[in-house]
Amino acid sequence: MSSAATRTAGQDHLWSVDAHLEDILGTVRPLEPIELQLLDAQGCVLVEDVTVPVSLPPFDNSSMDGYAVRVADVAGASEEYPAVLTVVGDVAAGQAEAPYVGPGQAVRIMTGAPLPPGAEAVVPVEWTDGGLGEGPVTGMRAHSASPEGAFGQVHIHRAAEARAHVRAAGSDVKAGDRALEAGTILGPPQIGLLAAIGRATVRVRPRPRVVVLSTGSELAQPGEALGTGQIYDSNSFALYAAARDAGAIAYRVGAVADDAETLRATIEDQLIRADLVVTTGGVSVGAYDVVKEALSSVGDEDEAGGGIDFRKLAMQPGKPQGFGSIGPDHTPLLALPGNPVSSYVSFELFVRPAIRTLAGLKDVHRPTTRAALAADKALTSPEGRRQFLRGTYADGTVTPVGGAGSHLVAALAHADALIVVPESATSVEPGTEVEVVLLG
Repeated sequence: MSSAATRTAGQDHLWSVDAHLEDILGTVRPLEPIELQLLDAQGCVLVEDVTVPVSLPPFDNSSMDGYAVRVADVAGASEEYPAVLTVVGDVAAGQAEAPYVGPGQAVRIMTGAPLPPGAEAVVPVEWTDGGLGEGPVTGMRAHSASPEGAFGQVHIHRAAEARAHVRAAGSDVKAGDRALEAGTILGPPQIGLLAAIGRATVRVRPRPRVVVLSTGSELAQPGEALGTGQIYDSNSFALYAAARDAGAIAYRVGAVADDAETLRATIEDQLIRADLVVTTGGVSVGAYDVVKEALSSVGDEDEAGGGIDFRKLAMQPGKPQGFGSIGPDHTPLLALPGNPVSSYVSFELFVRPAIRTLAGLKDVHRPTTRAALAADKALTSPEGRRQFLRGTYADGTVTPVGGAGSHLVAALAHADALIVVPESATSVEPGTEVEVVLLG
């Protein structure tokens, strides 16, 4: 990464949001592919096309419980003049062999069972008397309770066309087809398809492992009693959840006190399980901003290319930021501000795209749209800063939620969008069309 001289220059230079993000995405690389068992691959991204080795379904099979018949034998059948066929056996799903269906014959068949040789269609059991010699039935008796139902006669009350209620071999996918293409995220349906075509493992980019760590001696853990001057640590919980939402395997580290050596040792201990480290707090200009103290000189001791740049960005909230790499593997580290709203907005703008880049995804950004501003008065914004305000989006309009304060957690919890006020604007009137980042 950058040298110490570059890091010092980075502190004096006011970075744009776009330049900071470009630097991050230009440095972070997708993780190396690995072969995973199918159930471990959920949420991962395929790195190669998957071809179907065997057609689905692999054979013609019944889509109904009923009777496999020849079309000519049931032509013209009705309740008044049913077709009467001789039942010559059963065929169930998974059965290796099925009886042959000759003229005037039927085979009782279950859903998913192979279509017997000689049969041309399946008549649902509801169109028959179920072999009971009475009117139409609603279902079959269990074979174990009534094995004689596999033989005797069945009255069929409706005609059936050729291939009626038959799932054709290859009607889902055919052997040689492309089942899934590289870049596909493996969700439950995709995992099911891979299993259906017989794949036990798959080659993917693994889900990134993200360590989230908050700093501050004032932080107490939820569930503990607050001491004098303390507040609860909300950032690490919010960012842990946000990392998981972005597709990562997240690890949350309890708040680290304002001690540079302790913080540095904690981060170094976490590198063994991290593809990305995210810290929150300690990156501003205060005397106790320990992230800067702990990491600002790390590049002098690491191999060439390591180090953390601490920067000021032309944005609100989230002006102080840090980015670089740490440790022998040059693990990326993003240092976010400590105010809750600043931390979360910074995550959405910078960390989420980094996680999705590590995962090998093509689309790494939240969707954006344009919307009319619904507000009681004009929004103000500092000149030269890109401001991100919380809002709720619906039906082409966006409404601000709460104020601009970077400590307003309750307002953040009710927002589903970020209203973007560009650097060139100092005021935005109600009704103006604005850019909106959709968070939900």
